Amino acid sequence: MRLLFLPLLAATMHAAEPLPILGIAHGAFKVSDLNKARSFYTGVLGFQEAFSIKDSAGAVSMAFFKINDDQYIEISPGLKPDEDDRMTHLALFTSDIEKLHHMVSALGLNPGAIQKGRDGNRNFSVRDPDGHRLEFVQYMPGSWHTNARGKFMDSRRISTELRHIGISIKNLDAAMAFYRDKLGFVETWRGGPTDNELRWVNMRMPGERGDYIEFMLHDKPPTRSQLGSMHHLCLEVPEIQAPYQTLLTRGVPSEERYKPRIGRNRKWLLNLFDPDGSRTELMEPKTVD
Repeated sequence: MRLLFLPLLAATMHAAEPLPILGIAHGAFKVSDLNKARSFYTGVLGFQEAFSIKDSAGAVSMAFFKINDDQYIEISPGLKPDEDDRMTHLALFTSDIEKLHHMVSALGLNPGAIQKGRDGNRNFSVRDPDGHRLEFVQYMPGSWHTNARGKFMDSRRISTELRHIGISIKNLDAAMAFYRDKLGFVETWRGGPTDNELRWVNMRMPGERGDYIEFMLHDKPPTRSQLGSMHHLCLEVPEIQAPYQTLLTRGVPSEERYKPRIGRNRKWLLNLFDPDGSRTELMEPKTVD
């Protein structure tokens, strides 16, 4: 009986200890035209392209747009006309990839093996109940990200913080069992277009940054347009009006759909879309009341 109890005790200890997650590392999207994407992510949002990965023919297969020393947007060309989902994965960064891998394994989530990427960082991935690939990465000495610290962050950046990433969720209970019960995320807010409709749930991850994943709930398969809005990045800004005026000077139309408004969460926000329809949200950190 004692031998049977020890594994249970160990599992309980692992469950009680927060995972060594520090925050969001990046959101990754596919695009149909890399140059048009550059016009949006650099031209409109102001993020510099810090580095890129090239294929055997010398063509860029992935471009990294830098938000801050820890956070990036990864863009890959090759999106086909019949591909509805443009998000390829989301990534969280950790202080200890070995420890995190051990803890995730102990939780029964069947993580892939730890690998070293071409960027020089170590990473592994798991799949959530909706099939989203959740990558965990540790920035290693000598990696591209580490060598880029303090660089590629000029004053054109529309924001300096990637606060949340939105993902489509079909089954809320299954998502809660994975993110809350297994990974230790904490619900901070839920709401919808009306008081009687639940469509959004915010889940804060472990770590001091306060980054979170937003569950975008659906009960039937989303259209291509809806999926582009669900799978989104949210950039935090101290206040919304100055960035909006900057965006107008960078070619964002003064149409109603792009104007700042107060969301259902009582925060000022606005929405933009890249050339393939992937949404980027700008939002203030505090509510208006």
